[in-house]
Amino acid sequence: MRIAILTIALTGAAALTAGCHTNTVDSSAFKSALKSYYASHPECLWNQPVKFPAQADSSDESQTKGFDALTDAGLLNRTPGEKQRFLIGSKRVNNYDLSDKGRFAWVADSAEPGYGNFCLGTPQVKSNESYVPGNDSNASQYSVTYRYAVSPPSWANSSEMKTAFPIIARDSDGCETLCTCHPLLLLARVATDGRC
Repeated sequence: MRIAILTIALTGAAALTAGCHTNTVDSSAFKSALKSYYASHPECLWNQPVKFPAQADSSDESQTKGFDALTDAGLLNRTPGEKQRFLIGSKRVNNYDLSDKGRFAWVADSAEPGYGNFCLGTPQVKSNESYVPGNDSNASQYSVTYRYAVSPPSWANSSEMKTAFPIIARDSDGCETLCTCHPLLLLARVATDGRC
């Protein structure tokens, strides 16, 4: 189970609908709010934007594994180099930069020049499993458990990419991910009078 913590504002969607003598929660409003959130928050390889060109110690697999997988996928160019160390000599490094194919797939961070990410796609909310509190017409916040799926691009399909980035393996298996969103804030609520 993957846990995601978000605060989402519903705009333009009514969260409550009239029932016979009761107010009920319209769970489709949750799906709409999540869809709006994910439209501007695609699922990407790294949690934070990264800067290219980048350099990694060629003898440290934990530093090179992801970059090498991206190089094998054609998104990065790798060149060997040496980094001078003060009084110790030098160490072998790999320099990584975006390839032409990588520039096309790269999602630049508008706030930080040179930084960005490789994104897998926009999560598609498939279903709402549950929400708490259930059918509380006075609630303004809900915890929502929902399922979503992502269809990764073709460059992410190799076994090296799936090993280097477990998020790709999870998304490319065709399974839906179960998440819980805490809290889902309802700003656009429509109160009903409870009449039939």
